[in-house]
Amino acid sequence: MTLRARISEALKQAMKDKAADRLSTLRLINAAIKDKDIAARATGNDDGVAEDEVLAILGKMAKQRLESARAYEEGGRLDLAEHERAEIEVIEEFLPRQLTEEEAAAAVEKAITDMGADSIRDMGKVIGALKSQYTGQMDFGKVGPMVKDRLS
Repeated sequence: MTLRARISEALKQAMKDKAADRLSTLRLINAAIKDKDIAARATGNDDGVAEDEVLAILGKMAKQRLESARAYEEGGRLDLAEHERAEIEVIEEFLPRQLTEEEAAAAVEKAITDMGADSIRDMGKVIGALKSQYTGQMDFGKVGPMVKDRLS
């Protein structure tokens, strides 16, 4: 079952269960995907975005909510922070398991070896290879410096 189909089924189930908070989050996910589909149609891609792009959308949504939750906690708004964390849980149901720090380091090492990268100029190729294989499974904000350190 594709990721879109899983989200659609979860949306239908949330409607049946009358789970308002879950339904709200699933509708936000659907809206974000449809926005990207519309943008893709403008560039001539009538099929919408691919599965890896949907994973990237979900990863971005989870990251945004995590940042919001931190900001709410710092501001003393624990109720809003809890709401953001509940949304993160719903979003993460559709994301693949995140790689641990060690697994990410091993993936970086393997990509560098496979690409034959030996200088910082190869960083883009390595990151591109990692993104094609591990979209949604690792935080590329943390992986970038790992690759840079390794190639320097």
